[in-house]
Amino acid sequence: VSEFILLGFSSQPGMQLLLFTVFLAIYLAILFGNSLIFALIRIDSRLHMPMYFFLANLSFLDISYTTTTVPQMLLHLLSKKKSISYTGCIIQMYIFLSLGITECILYAVMAYDRYVAICHPLHYTLIMSRLICVKMAASSWVGGFFFAMVHTGITMRLPYCGPNEINHFFCEVPAILKLACADTRVTEMVLFMMGVILLMTPVFLILMSYVLILAAILRISSAERRFKAFSTCTAHITMVTLFYGAAMFMYMRPASSYSPERDKYFSFFYSVVSALLNPLIYSLRNKDVKEALVK
Repeated sequence: VSEFILLGFSSQPGMQLLLFTVFLAIYLAILFGNSLIFALIRIDSRLHMPMYFFLANLSFLDISYTTTTVPQMLLHLLSKKKSISYTGCIIQMYIFLSLGITECILYAVMAYDRYVAICHPLHYTLIMSRLICVKMAASSWVGGFFFAMVHTGITMRLPYCGPNEINHFFCEVPAILKLACADTRVTEMVLFMMGVILLMTPVFLILMSYVLILAAILRISSAERRFKAFSTCTAHITMVTLFYGAAMFMYMRPASSYSPERDKYFSFFYSVVSALLNPLIYSLRNKDVKEALVK
């Protein structure tokens, strides 16, 4: 196979035009919302704190994440040719996985930041120094790109000799594996185990952080202070639930349960809709961001 055909969401011309309008509006909203959050954090000195440093990384990730897949999807909705080269497919898969795994790790880092802020407030600036924050963010990016290299290498070492039609809007691992003209059981098992490790390790760390946070909040005597402490975590909890819920559904199940028509909507949700909701949730639930926006 020298190229793949991406079938996308619909082959009906009328529906394609409607989808193009909707997806373009969503993509522009993602670019605007996340760029605004990123710019606010860079410009406003009150937001030069570890929590917002990681939020800026998340916004940049969401912009990059969606730009990997959405522009091509929009182009395919307007053109008759819906192909992507074999090399282009590998590159898209690698970049998408790199950014996705980076986001998984970054959510765990953000949970640790909330744990330190609530459980060790007097030592917060010492523990979460600028250098430590940069190292933690850099480790998330390096880890994402490394594990994605392994993931992509395992997937693309299989022979692909036809058919070449992918019932998806981008080159995602479960959809590509369906086209391999070889026994994929060992590969699927290895990728499943990697998916479990890469998703469940951050989830476990996030859960542990919030168990300790909850214990610390319950020890606070004032109901107002308890609410204020917990409210700093609600945006993060919401985004973690949305992102990990859909990602775990996609990558932590047997290949036999893969359904192209259903699963591409889940992929759209965790890769595009979560990026759209991120600035809305963080700006609407965060007093500092709202004040910076008004200013």
